[in-house]
Amino acid sequence: MEYLRYLMTVAVCLIASFASQAKEYDSVTLDSEVLNEQRQYQVLLPEDYSATSQHYPVIYRLDGAGNIPLMKEVLGRLREGNAAPDVIIVAIENTDRLRDMYPTVNQDRNGPVGVGGGAEKFLAFIEQELIPDVEKRYRTHSTRIIAGASAGGVFSLYALQQSPGLFDAHIAYSPAVWWNAGAMVERTKQWLSTQPAKSTYVYMNMGNEGLPMRPYYDELLTAFSAHKNRHIKLVVEQHPGVSHGLTSAAGIFNAYQSFFLSKEFARENVTADMQVIDSYYRQLGEQWGIEHTPPEATVRQLGYYFDWQQQPELAMTLFKHNMSHHPLNPDAISGVVYGYEGQGNLDQALNFARKALAVAAKDHPYYDYFVENVARLENKIKETEKAE
Repeated sequence: MEYLRYLMTVAVCLIASFASQAKEYDSVTLDSEVLNEQRQYQVLLPEDYSATSQHYPVIYRLDGAGNIPLMKEVLGRLREGNAAPDVIIVAIENTDRLRDMYPTVNQDRNGPVGVGGGAEKFLAFIEQELIPDVEKRYRTHSTRIIAGASAGGVFSLYALQQSPGLFDAHIAYSPAVWWNAGAMVERTKQWLSTQPAKSTYVYMNMGNEGLPMRPYYDELLTAFSAHKNRHIKLVVEQHPGVSHGLTSAAGIFNAYQSFFLSKEFARENVTADMQVIDSYYRQLGEQWGIEHTPPEATVRQLGYYFDWQQQPELAMTLFKHNMSHHPLNPDAISGVVYGYEGQGNLDQALNFARKALAVAAKDHPYYDYFVENVARLENKIKETEKAE
């Protein structure tokens, strides 16, 4: 009896959890003229959506809201690590999955013969009805991603080829390219041979699948290798020992981490040309839908790093470039102070330390430091003059 009560308690908690999650989502129903049926989609908005006027990138996830919890957690961790922006997640619910996801009718006896062939209409629904409806209802940014697994992975590849530019990224977890004797593989070969010029990102992975999928998937990878294209950023992962149904869970972190630019500019990419940094953050701003000015703390930390690496000239270039973007930021000015003091130019260090103090608000967490830094440099100059 006690065990039964325990099971009932667990069940109630799970039901409450699912209900709570459901309340997080906006549920929208569309009367689709393209598909001649009602279609539903669920929307998860960023937590601070109502408190901002920001526009957000949108991820269109095939196969419904069951995918949202994992996406929310992974993308949340990436966001906390400055590796991804806040996003709007749109989960498209299924009515006839195999009909909609596959562009050709299957004639392969390894699957249901006579099924499929509706991808063209389904893509038209997404392009002509779903996306306009989402963009009318919500503050969306121009960056769009489509993601799907298995049959949904095939559809992601189909959308890439059929409507280039509609999505900026195409994620295909374990795409079931065996369908209809590898029809999508042949279609992809033909598409790649035309050398498409629209820039895009493609992520694909595969688990421990064998026949009939593996040979067709390997052929697909060979096709991408044989038709190198600078406009396509291709990321491919293998997950030995991971079953077909788990490849989306295995790949989700790298799929998004590889697509989104990080707010942390990589040290190895720093050169004396500061335009490299500015160009990077312009691209990041365009992708994330945010202000594209290089983050103050990031560039200042790069300056400290290169000073510690015994490259004071590069460090000073970084400090000054940072201040050029943030001229009234006391932290940015303090970086310049640090650079001048390291060079032994105490007069200039003091000059900028006074500027940092002048612009610092008294409630700044390091206000006392700015006060003390001015006094410290004044004393250091006096001691130096005495010693001379």
